[in-house]
Amino acid sequence: MLRMGMLSRCLAVAGLTWFACTTYAADSGGSPVGSTNVTTADPAVPRPPGQPCVVQLFADDTFDDFGTRPYSYAPPAGCGTHWAKVVLEADFSVTAGRQFDRTGSLWLNGVNLYFGTTEEPSSTVAPSWHVERDLTDYSALFRTAGQGQAILWNLVNGTYTGVIHGSARLLFYPATARAPAPHVPDDVISLGSDAVGSTTELDNSGSTLSKTLSLPRNVERAYLDVFAQSQNADEFWYTCVPDQYAGQVYECGGGNFREAEVSIDGQPAGVAPVYPWIYTGGIDPYLWRPVTGVQTLNFMPYRVDLSPFAGVLSDGAPHTVAVSVQGANNYFSAAATLLVYQDHHARQVTGQVTRNTLAGQPPVPAVASTLDGSGNGDITTTLSRHFVIEGYVDTSHGRVRNSVEQTVGFADTQSFTIDAATYRQVTDQLTSMDGVSRSRVGHHVTREYRQQLRYPFHLDYNQQAAADGSMTAATIVQQGYQLRRARRFGGFTLYADQVDNTVNSADTLDFDAGGHFTGHSGQASTQSFAWRDTLGGCYRADVGSAAGAVTSWSSGQGCPGGQNGVYWFSHPDGSPDQGDALSGW
Repeated sequence: MLRMGMLSRCLAVAGLTWFACTTYAADSGGSPVGSTNVTTADPAVPRPPGQPCVVQLFADDTFDDFGTRPYSYAPPAGCGTHWAKVVLEADFSVTAGRQFDRTGSLWLNGVNLYFGTTEEPSSTVAPSWHVERDLTDYSALFRTAGQGQAILWNLVNGTYTGVIHGSARLLFYPATARAPAPHVPDDVISLGSDAVGSTTELDNSGSTLSKTLSLPRNVERAYLDVFAQSQNADEFWYTCVPDQYAGQVYECGGGNFREAEVSIDGQPAGVAPVYPWIYTGGIDPYLWRPVTGVQTLNFMPYRVDLSPFAGVLSDGAPHTVAVSVQGANNYFSAAATLLVYQDHHARQVTGQVTRNTLAGQPPVPAVASTLDGSGNGDITTTLSRHFVIEGYVDTSHGRVRNSVEQTVGFADTQSFTIDAATYRQVTDQLTSMDGVSRSRVGHHVTREYRQQLRYPFHLDYNQQAAADGSMTAATIVQQGYQLRRARRFGGFTLYADQVDNTVNSADTLDFDAGGHFTGHSGQASTQSFAWRDTLGGCYRADVGSAAGAVTSWSSGQGCPGGQNGVYWFSHPDGSPDQGDALSGW
């Protein structure tokens, strides 16, 4: 897709649950310095003690066409039905040659288990990579047998020769006294229409991924895990400009604001920021060999809290839950999974939404321009919304008032320099979200979850033409994923953690006077991944590359004792976590 240590202590959580002081050493084996294979600094999913039960979904399947790869699933025998942790592991490879990056997804009974893209090969490198996803919150899905499929469409012919292979399995860690099973959702429901599972194409802002559901009549809390992946003309949405400027600056139209909107029965119910993922063929393929962009191979869903709607969802009537992407311009691939917690001591609960200020705030950004007649200048796009959604549900333990308060922001400046020898576009973008979810019983706050999220993004594309007609295209990309989370109970912080994932890449492409690619130079990239929590957990890894090979690697530097260590129940990768593994709520 070419384009212009560890602190040793135990935790008592508000007197509710005790956890053993088991840590998971996240250090890798040997140093990858010198390798040309895929290398990232991302942490693995931490594991509890003990041996897991393993269910193989598929093994060494070949992906060389546009067909799906079906598989059957049965729960692990003799492993119980409540697990301390459930982890998906998948391994992929592609043969040396020429191949585009491809989108892959794994499904079970319509529910997404994995979503990501592949590494592009080269004529001399056949890359392989490993991905993991914490699926503990989806435990209810795995208690019954079902049908799944892998979707990884791939064109193989005389030109595109790279053949992709893959394997995947689920690991179930039995619950023990040292690693008890967390309180997980009672229902796991896909919004997709495919009973086995597939993504839904959202061509424009009016397209929806939706499902009309009749839920149990005792819903106490609900969440929606959302994926929104840019495809086709939307792949480089972050470089697009409003239609009125597209011809002037030689860019795609449609603007560069994208945001996923969640609704219930047509009423705005929440938002999910869209991450500017760059795939391994994006802009300049050499940028991503061997260090990929943030989450390129393994997307992270965003979890939307729908708990203020719990009373409405429990009224016995059918309700339509939908996801759209504001600004979609052909197209986004979407997947969403509804997670429902029930009141186990009541057959029916009642309630309603009492306040929703999101309903009066349409996602329409403000656009301004300082472009001159030659296309030189800036285009700015901004949007900030603060909203509160509140509702109550009368449960077996009293009236619970759920509230979600968030400030979501988008700020983008695109600077253009255009003349006879230069075409330069510099994009600086920041997507942000600051929010707090609370549950109250009477005047007491029984649950509080705070989250701050930042997606900083910088792209500098600088195309220079020489007097002889040859051309260079230099690209610098800086991506970030910053997450701060805190779980509070009764006014006290029980647990907090923070994630910082940064990738910086640069490369320059060379073309002769005929426009033919002649080589590249200056390829260099770094990734730094850091995670800490308030229990003393720490993960740090850094990788650097130049000329397509790993040149530096460090792991554990800055952590206690110079070694990575995290508790088994933590989420150092930044995956969704409502704190239920900590509190047993």
